[in-house]
Amino acid sequence: MSWDTIFLIANYWAFAAWIALAFLPRDPKVLALILYAGVFTLCLAYAVMIGGFLTGAIDPGGPGGGDFTTLAGVMKLFDSPGGATLGWVHYLAFDLFTGMWIARDADQKGFSRILQFPFLLLTLLVGPVGLLAWLVVRDRRARAQAKA
Repeated sequence: MSWDTIFLIANYWAFAAWIALAFLPRDPKVLALILYAGVFTLCLAYAVMIGGFLTGAIDPGGPGGGDFTTLAGVMKLFDSPGGATLGWVHYLAFDLFTGMWIARDADQKGFSRILQFPFLLLTLLVGPVGLLAWLVVRDRRARAQAKA
């Protein structure tokens, strides 16, 4: 399977989980489906790929190599189709997990699904910005609930 195909499958997989998170009822079965079919599967794909890269069992499709100790080393990690796909799957998994946390936290704090949507969309598109925005907004509601 090509790196382009793996990249597309991971994108579609994550996007389907995001659609479910944004639009399906948040009962325990749906949340478990998103967690295990979505986040778990992306994490498993990442684990297989990183294990394969580290052992040499999977060809990254380019120069490969690199490390996490310098900027040049990290750039080299992403300098192949496999390395870029690996990094992208990492982002997809963590952003989806973060989106799940935001959705569950917003539900507990009484935010409507319509008000949650912009935070979920921001998290999908620019993960840390969505999380930052949610943390700023949730703080007021959390403080108000603590006083009540």
